[in-house]
Amino acid sequence: MAASHEQSQLGWVALVGAGPGDEGLLTVRAAELLGQASLVVAGPDLESVARSYMQADAALADPADAATARALVQAAKGGQLAVRLFNGDPLLSGAVQDATACAKAGVRFEIVPGVPAATAVPAYAGIPLVGDRNGELRVIAAADVSQVAYSPGTLVVTGADGGPAETAKFAITWDGTTSAQQTVVSTLGRIGPDLKAAGVSLANTRGSAIAVVGDAVAARDRLSWFETKPLFGWRVLVPRTKEQAAVVSQRLREYGAVPEEVPTIAVEPPRTPQQMERAVKGLVTGRYQWVAFTSVNAVRAVRERFEEYGLDARAFAGVKVAAVGEQTSAALLEFGIRPDLVPDGDQSAEGLAEVWPPYDDLLDPINRVLLPRADIATETLLARLIDLGWEAEDVTAYRTVRAAPPPAPVREAIKGGGFDAVLFTSSSTVRNLVGIAGKPHAVTAIGVIGPQTAKTAAEFGLRVDVMAPKPSMAALVDAMAEYGASLRDAAQKAGEPVRRPSERRRGARRRLR
Repeated sequence: MAASHEQSQLGWVALVGAGPGDEGLLTVRAAELLGQASLVVAGPDLESVARSYMQADAALADPADAATARALVQAAKGGQLAVRLFNGDPLLSGAVQDATACAKAGVRFEIVPGVPAATAVPAYAGIPLVGDRNGELRVIAAADVSQVAYSPGTLVVTGADGGPAETAKFAITWDGTTSAQQTVVSTLGRIGPDLKAAGVSLANTRGSAIAVVGDAVAARDRLSWFETKPLFGWRVLVPRTKEQAAVVSQRLREYGAVPEEVPTIAVEPPRTPQQMERAVKGLVTGRYQWVAFTSVNAVRAVRERFEEYGLDARAFAGVKVAAVGEQTSAALLEFGIRPDLVPDGDQSAEGLAEVWPPYDDLLDPINRVLLPRADIATETLLARLIDLGWEAEDVTAYRTVRAAPPPAPVREAIKGGGFDAVLFTSSSTVRNLVGIAGKPHAVTAIGVIGPQTAKTAAEFGLRVDVMAPKPSMAALVDAMAEYGASLRDAAQKAGEPVRRPSERRRGARRRLR
């Protein structure tokens, strides 16, 4: 008996709440356990969040495919940590049955609370559940609404997607805390017209819904903060490599958008690596006065070659470094190098050429400049360096090739108006995206990083709606957010529903997002 008890303690079970939908609301403890688990049991709607934290060799099981409690107990008795992931909070989502099975089998278990939808969704809808005048709060299931007596307090109704609550004034929110969230405020007498105006059909809605009943609903007009984000629910195409798009995508999410990264170029090593080998040797031996980096990829290519030789940023001692813009500067800083020259205005090869100092044989002991760059880079900077008296060594650090076309559904969304906006960061991203996926639909908002990219977009027949005030991705995202806010303000002033660009295309049907 003692041996059996000892064996059961080798493994254990964690019943974990995933929160109401927004992955950012997952608790630190939940993320920690998911990262340690050998087995995770989670439904299809939680698969994404589970895989974000699971180990590569961990198993993921669907509760519909097996007897969940039995699988958890068996895994624990086999010495594993098994995690059962629930929507919202475990004890509000059926975890009692699994906990009881663990207790009966003598298996150690832990319950990790999650942010419950009953409180999180109203918060994301801008509805306070208790106020100074009345602190009464009740949470009930939709099936029990008819049995609840009138009260001046606040009533939260779970499972409200089955139909509107039979009460006087309420707000009903679908897909709470996600980018698909939608809230309708109504009364029982107007629920039909209000749902129709919002494009909601109870026959085709998806996701769960939470209803809030009571005077607290009136506060939504001034406290709504999530659904009023300037790019809320916008599907935004980011045509860059995944590494380059990470920061951009995060900034878009902060504005409420749903970024979708579609690589338009692939970066490959040069066909003849001997040039780069000689360049690295020249840096170490003091051959160059300057090194000019014109892209993040150039920094990455040089850094990778340095690391192959066991070198680090100290090899740049005594060499001046120039960067084309803030993204390239950030990549250099990550490498441990602070650039000496960065253009304030046009952050491009042309902009760097404009601020480059002339060669001075009294001040500059060496007249050579190393220019590691792409195989298709512009000649503007090279020509300018020569004009200024420098001896520029142009070295191919990497090759750029057109990426493979994205999947068919993405191509169809691009051409059919399924995206609300596209952010172009260079002329090559315009050419390559059109080449591999087709031209964006006329309703799609087009954002460009600068005049040259705008010119290329116009050559392809694209209407430019937004241009960054300065040539940086952060500025471009901010400018698109301002554009989205202006569209929202205009719709509200005109008394019209706020619609995303993709919802304005001909034949598009309003439906719950």
